[in-house]
Amino acid sequence: MRFLDTNVLLYAVSRLPEEENKRVRARELLADPDLCLSAQVLQEFYYQATHPHRPGRMVHEDAMEFVRPLMLLPVQPVTPDLFQTAGAISLRYRLSYWDGAILAAARTLGCDAVYSEDLSSEQDYGGVRVIDPFVGGQRTA
Repeated sequence: MRFLDTNVLLYAVSRLPEEENKRVRARELLADPDLCLSAQVLQEFYYQATHPHRPGRMVHEDAMEFVRPLMLLPVQPVTPDLFQTAGAISLRYRLSYWDGAILAAARTLGCDAVYSEDLSSEQDYGGVRVIDPFVGGQRTA
């Protein structure tokens, strides 16, 4: 199973012409049924997608409509155990808490990889590999 980071969702709804290639790639990824995400990712997506200063921002109704099918995927809640694991991962790999929480959620859900452009591509974080799906020639298998 593969974990989706927030940037994949944001590219999937982007209307910016300079992000068209990433939009297409993000939508290809979303067609894969073997995906999961976390409540954190849904929250970050909503906040960023509807932010008043975001070019091409979404209205509440459109953002909620976009995430509705995503909520049918496995969604890892933020729990006290996840919080502690995220902190430990952040400390070990010198990451922000938020990146540690992404990796902790992916690990908790049993993912082998995280799709993200925000972490070091091809880096293995204790059994969870990061894949930047927007880098040309990036392997995703």
